[in-house]
Amino acid sequence: MKSHHLPLLKSVSAPTVHPDGTHAVVSVIRPDFDADAYVGQLWHVPVDPALPPRRQTRGFRDTAPAFSPDGRILGFLRAAAGGKPQLHVVEAAGGEPVPVTAAPLGVSAFTWAPDSRSVVFNARTPEEGRYGTIEGVGAGAEDARLITEYKYRMNGVGYTADKPLQLFAVDVPDLAAEPPVAPAGRALKTGAGSRDGEGDGVPAARQLTTARTDHSGASCSADGRYVYFTAALHEGSDSDLGSGIYRLPLDPAAQSEPEDLTPANLGRLSVAAVRESRDGHWLYFTAQDIGASGRDFVARNTALYVLPAGGGDAARLSDPEITDLAAGGIEARGADGAMVLNNARGTVQLLAYGPEGRSEVLLDGDRVVTGAAEAGGVVVLSFSEAQSAGDVAVLREARQEGARDDSARLQVLTDFSAPLRTDAGIIAPQELTFASADGYPVHGWLVRPEGEGPHPVLLNIHGGPFAQFTGALFDEAQVYAAAGYAVLMCNPRGSAGYGQAHGRAIKERMGTLDMEDVLAFLDGALEKFEELDGGALGIMGGSYGGYLTAWTISHDHRFKAAIVERGFLDPVSFTGSADIGWFFGGEYTGSDPDQVEAQSPMARVDQVRTPTLVVHSEEDLRCPVEQGQRYFTALKRLGVEAAFLVFPGENHELSRSGTPHHRRQRFDEILRWWAQHLPTASNPSPADAPAAG
Repeated sequence: MKSHHLPLLKSVSAPTVHPDGTHAVVSVIRPDFDADAYVGQLWHVPVDPALPPRRQTRGFRDTAPAFSPDGRILGFLRAAAGGKPQLHVVEAAGGEPVPVTAAPLGVSAFTWAPDSRSVVFNARTPEEGRYGTIEGVGAGAEDARLITEYKYRMNGVGYTADKPLQLFAVDVPDLAAEPPVAPAGRALKTGAGSRDGEGDGVPAARQLTTARTDHSGASCSADGRYVYFTAALHEGSDSDLGSGIYRLPLDPAAQSEPEDLTPANLGRLSVAAVRESRDGHWLYFTAQDIGASGRDFVARNTALYVLPAGGGDAARLSDPEITDLAAGGIEARGADGAMVLNNARGTVQLLAYGPEGRSEVLLDGDRVVTGAAEAGGVVVLSFSEAQSAGDVAVLREARQEGARDDSARLQVLTDFSAPLRTDAGIIAPQELTFASADGYPVHGWLVRPEGEGPHPVLLNIHGGPFAQFTGALFDEAQVYAAAGYAVLMCNPRGSAGYGQAHGRAIKERMGTLDMEDVLAFLDGALEKFEELDGGALGIMGGSYGGYLTAWTISHDHRFKAAIVERGFLDPVSFTGSADIGWFFGGEYTGSDPDQVEAQSPMARVDQVRTPTLVVHSEEDLRCPVEQGQRYFTALKRLGVEAAFLVFPGENHELSRSGTPHHRRQRFDEILRWWAQHLPTASNPSPADAPAAG
């Protein structure tokens, strides 16, 4: 795979299944160089594999499909080129989509009411005078902000207190009715032809929440009386990470303050998702236990809980020591059950639970499940794996007792990655495990380029740190392997997917066991594979991976070059500049100054000898650009060969969701750096490259 193959990477959304179980709909989104944006449409996917999938809509970017409970209507979010996503509805059998919202900053999510007549949606609501609400007043001319809270901005969003995420309800228009006609001529003077609404011919929406905080994860009760959501509405919420479960009546005549359903029999929680069972008896929710301080988030696995729908004490259904349900939300299954996604040793499984504690692994194996839904007795899921960036499948017969891999019961219905395999070529990763210095097993993968070698080696370190590499198709590894590099990726202690003890092993000990693990994985691979060139090593990583790269090159000088991307590089300045700085460093590195310094790459920058490319984005609020600027400047002052690659208009997510042009340019600049320090036949040094023309 080359950088110009990025448009072949097609991301597939979680499916929505028609109530009769005959077909599903997903969105398929890809980077587009011409538009320099992400484009894509909805696809109709029959459950019968004899029937081919087909494109169902033709918008610029159509996402988040969801059938109405009665199956008559399909709702989705549509964004025009350069525009914000708005809720649209269309007859499930096909037709012209109708806009339902005109939210100034767009709609982020929505859920159907059980009667299929109305929808609850999320939208950021700007304060008057901000974000274009007054014509002619741009961002630079807005009033000053007086900030008194820790939680005032977020990476990818910017300031949050002046545009909190609120809940709204809107009635769905009659799709059989004659479409409205814009008034013209005499009608403009008389007002004939006008209709109530927010503008642009959409129905008027009713705001449900007003608190100056985000309200997320809306879902409706089975009887349609309530909408559930998560929010941090408790006293002292600005100084902890807690959030709770709330509900509001959907009936406008029954308006009231949010009712707190957060169970009192548990400790302090950060609730991620909430959903009522289809029979209306149970309320499932996922949450992290954040300890007595309300900030103890490090490697806290997300667990599933259940309580009676009317409130009361909750029971925990999953064991957070070994199960981490942070990979997705909650989907209803059957009358009273729930489906969730579990991070598991470099994979993501699909699990099912019942209210009395019964559990089942619905799908296991070497893949990453990204979404699932059940209707009409059929479970349809979206997934990625070694040869696919995203596809859709249906589960068939019951899983076999004791089988680790459930591929036999997975009937794949699409092949959206076929052009990627045909035109770009995909190299399957090889799963490996090597012992660390203390004997601890370190699990990961090798992506080897074609040819006998010797191959220069890139040790790639993931972010997080509580995240995981998987064996699914990873564009980074594919691009580097196609350029002639052997790519090593592992999940050292501190990573997710291997239990809480594995993840919490580096709490207040960053740069210790994690560095030992990644270097042991490197050494194990060099010893096992003769075609890997131990004299031609590079090291790279982003976010926490940038941290561990910078930390490692201050201790180990065998690498020919390094790339430190969007790194957590100085815990001291991070505290005051990052959106999560007020709590992140204190929990991961501790608060004692000497202890913090002992884990700080900036404090050891004078020990670096390795040529280093520092990559950062100007609008990164997670690891602010000052981290990269200061690290680059320190290297330059010390006489270490260094370069600083900075992307305008991008945030912390550049490598995953930056503009297609910038993503391609990033790959090209990274390969240029490696060509300079670790040339290959496919990626020659500038001096050896053939002349243009």
